Amino acid sequence: MENIGEKIAYLKGLAEGLKVDESTNEGKIIKGILDVLAEMNDYIEEIDDDLAMVQEEMDNMSDDLADVEDIVFEDDEDDCDCDCDCEDDDVYEITCPNCGEEVYVDGETLENEDIYCPSCRQQIELDLPEGCGCGCDCDCDCED
Repeated sequence: MENIGEKIAYLKGLAEGLKVDESTNEGKIIKGILDVLAEMNDYIEEIDDDLAMVQEEMDNMSDDLADVEDIVFEDDEDDCDCDCDCEDDDVYEITCPNCGEEVYVDGETLENEDIYCPSCRQQIELDLPEGCGCGCDCDCDCED
């Protein structure tokens, strides 16, 4: 497909070849239309250039963000001293026995803190399995 600029140049050449008289009303209109088309083409080319630059910057930012995410969300070493595959950064879903609201807590909070329901503000009592304290079912004997 031909570029718009080439099509406009073809139309200008065609108008000159047909010897469109610019002193007539019709000639003035045709010349005006061709001039406006040429200006529009220049503007569109500028927008395309700007868009390409923005796209390149967005790609660079996306790559940089991916690097930051890798650093921030990097899997930490397991704090558990046993050989199990449990992780303290897992998120657990707990149903509040008071109001039935679903509460999400991480392993460290589950292990070290009292848990309160954000809806009813009541403490949630849990019976965690013995072992590493992370809430997993690995039957390990470690103590954090």
